[in-house]
Amino acid sequence: MISAIILYNQKGEVLISRLYREGLRRSVSDLFRIQVISNSDVRSPVLTLGTTTFCHVKHENLYVVAISRQNADIALVFEFLYKIVTLGRSYFGKFDEEAVKNNFTLIYELLDEIMDFGYPQNTETDTLKMYIMTEGVRSETRMEESSKITMQATGALSWRRDNIKYRRNEVFVDVFEDVNLLMSATGSVLRADVTGQIILRAYLSGTPECKFGLNDSLLIDPSEDFHSTKMSKAAAGSVSLEDCQFHQCVRLGRFDADRTISFIPPDGEFELMRYRATENINLPFKVHVLVNEVGKSRVEYKIAVKATFGSKLFATGVVIKIPTPLNTASVSTHASQGKAKYEPSDNAIHWRIARFPGDSEFVFSAEAELLSSMTKNKAWSRPPVAMQFNLMMFTSSGLLVRYLKVFEKSNYTSVKWVRYVVRAGNYEIRF
Repeated sequence: MISAIILYNQKGEVLISRLYREGLRRSVSDLFRIQVISNSDVRSPVLTLGTTTFCHVKHENLYVVAISRQNADIALVFEFLYKIVTLGRSYFGKFDEEAVKNNFTLIYELLDEIMDFGYPQNTETDTLKMYIMTEGVRSETRMEESSKITMQATGALSWRRDNIKYRRNEVFVDVFEDVNLLMSATGSVLRADVTGQIILRAYLSGTPECKFGLNDSLLIDPSEDFHSTKMSKAAAGSVSLEDCQFHQCVRLGRFDADRTISFIPPDGEFELMRYRATENINLPFKVHVLVNEVGKSRVEYKIAVKATFGSKLFATGVVIKIPTPLNTASVSTHASQGKAKYEPSDNAIHWRIARFPGDSEFVFSAEAELLSSMTKNKAWSRPPVAMQFNLMMFTSSGLLVRYLKVFEKSNYTSVKWVRYVVRAGNYEIRF
């Protein structure tokens, strides 16, 4: 598997170097610096030189590199690299060059714990924090519980410790969706899809068994595996998801049998599920754009934005970015709602609406005066109009949480909260 882990800064300086197997010299770090960091043409995250393979991910101002001299499982290697980044962010808040330099001793300790002779071991943050602490003080209680920690680290529930107690048992469910749209100048949808994730914050005592239920109309093709579940063709009104990925706590065997998401949750916040949707997408906004170039001296804009969601909902932080030619001298605007301002540094007009009620429509008009001295330049490329927004209690995929049941031997009562948030990904309209 992995022969070495090396952390570089952007200059190619080695910050952390940990060799797990013999046969590698420390000078191997120079190869990656010369072939990747110093070479701007290299874009692949995998580089093979002879019998040595370098796999890397870039995070903040760091290169996290795994070196292997065997035919390793490349997906497992990258999963491990991203786990290192996640651990760094969990321990230090921000995983960058400064954090590495200030905590190199702790990072070496973590690298020794999460990998043994090149094979990944337990990378669960909650478990590691029980015996690898940021402060060098070990209480007597910690020493007495060392045997319990060992059982947890090697047991079936490495993501949850025993004897968790809360005065108030609560579960918060957040469904986040980023909706992407590319619409043609004629109003036809060229691409529309949703990337979503379900985040749980579980504050539950004991070792609870949770059952999570989604839409009855959810379509799943049973011939596919769990980690990348491909959905069958969706009928009108149904919910179709693709590429579903679950947290390791989910019992995949039970999911295969009756499509029930059953799990014993980690303590605190974790990502239960990640998914994509490409069919039956509910677009929260419809945008109509009309742009007229009057000769070579003026451009006229007329834009109408209509909310397609219910009147009881409202979107916040709505920003419509309307591109202007590079030779724009001045812009006059008029908006029925919100404020519009020309941003020369962005070559665009920013129309901002703090609160956009559902079932409402707002219009915008503007005139851009162009500099005559630049009229000989090439024709305006007309970049698309882009939109940003946040919308609560709405899902573009149609995904809904039907129920969340919590079973625990003490039979306590738990409180559940569900929130839906739709955000703009790449929401663009050509004109």
